Amino acid sequence: MPVKIRLQRHGSKKRPFYFIVVADARAPRDGKFIQKLGTYNPLTVPASIQLDRQRALDWLHKGAQPTDTVRKILSFKGVLYLKHLLRGVKLGLFDEATAMTKFQKWHEEHEGKMKMKQDDHRKQRTQKRHQPIIRRTKPQGHDGPGGGEHRGEPKVGE
Repeated sequence: MPVKIRLQRHGSKKRPFYFIVVADARAPRDGKFIQKLGTYNPLTVPASIQLDRQRALDWLHKGAQPTDTVRKILSFKGVLYLKHLLRGVKLGLFDEATAMTKFQKWHEEHEGKMKMKQDDHRKQRTQKRHQPIIRRTKPQGHDGPGGGEHRGEPKVGE
């Protein structure tokens, strides 16, 4: 049975919200699934992702194939990097403690970057709110080209 890790769409029209699920590849997109791994909300800035990292890693080890979008999400959350490190442990390149140390270091750096992006976005939103709205108005007595024909007045010379 081919198993995929994919997104299952929920939410109303034009307001998507997704569950990250493990499902049989032959099942419909929003149909039956085996296990729910997390959620993905693309409407927030940055997109909010809740994911059970350990369950996702277990399914990857069992051979589940992620779709393109889910692969990017797993990469973003560090699941694919952790799988890569654990493969190095399995091959005997380094021990598990070293792998976990590398992953923790990466995770802290990643969280710091995400916090900075979130703060920058919040700053931009507050600055945008406090800017005054400047509207340009036409000078009085100038009707523009055509001399006022847009108001139903006849053209000059008619």
